[in-house]
Amino acid sequence: MAKVAFLGLGVMGYPMARHLQAKGHEVTVYNRTHAKAERWVSENGGRTARTPREAAQGQEIVFACVGNDDDLRQVTLGPDGAFHGMGAGSIFVDHTTASAEVARELYAAAREKGFGCIDAPVSGGQAGAENGVLTVMCGGDADVYAKAEPAIMSFARASRLMGPAGAGQLTKMINQICIAGIVQGLSEGIHFGKKAGLDIEAVLDVISKGAAGSWQMENRGKTMNQGKFDFGFAVDWMRKDLSIVLGEARKNGASLPVTALVDQFYADVQKMGGNRWDTSSLIARLEK
Repeated sequence: MAKVAFLGLGVMGYPMARHLQAKGHEVTVYNRTHAKAERWVSENGGRTARTPREAAQGQEIVFACVGNDDDLRQVTLGPDGAFHGMGAGSIFVDHTTASAEVARELYAAAREKGFGCIDAPVSGGQAGAENGVLTVMCGGDADVYAKAEPAIMSFARASRLMGPAGAGQLTKMINQICIAGIVQGLSEGIHFGKKAGLDIEAVLDVISKGAAGSWQMENRGKTMNQGKFDFGFAVDWMRKDLSIVLGEARKNGASLPVTALVDQFYADVQKMGGNRWDTSSLIARLEK
């Protein structure tokens, strides 16, 4: 068991920190809105800190899950950032979905200060965080990852080191590329079936057992058919992720025509007022 801090108690971080505490780790939490950190402690135990720097002091592992690159730099490198409180030999594990660029930047800063850094974005959404079954994609040094992995597995079903710093974020980008294409294809299939007058639930039940089957079909197909889009991972967040993906593609020369197109389809959903709808709401723009 380790002394750990968790920075960021959003829809993902709140339950992830809870799993760490439940597994016996000694947890200190920080959140920009301090009242939320106090509520977490009232429900789970542990203690709060007023700044990331204070939260990080004396900890073996500092976890973070915040909004974007700028938020991440603020809680790590800012005046009261965690990197100013972490000691030599400690480890920073970042679960934010962010750019590979910021992952490498933080890795270099951590090495200069004498501690380890792992970029570790997650997949599985709010339900995966709540149930402790996230998939974690990591980048960094093998020896540092080996020390952090047992604590990461407090809220994960699977975790793997994918390569050097930034490799975790690059793997998460592939994850989002694949999701975007699958959800658009599923949206078009359900839309087509409705226009053809078929029983969509029966169709999904049959084709989910064959080559068309996917996690999205199993978990979102019926609700997409019903027009229900309130499952946690919002369109706004997906557009943020796809912006990172497309920015990286411009750097490495990858051609992502479908991803770019689906990103614009999500922009259409935002114009419909669906900013906080689940990503499966792509079907809504076909049926408006």
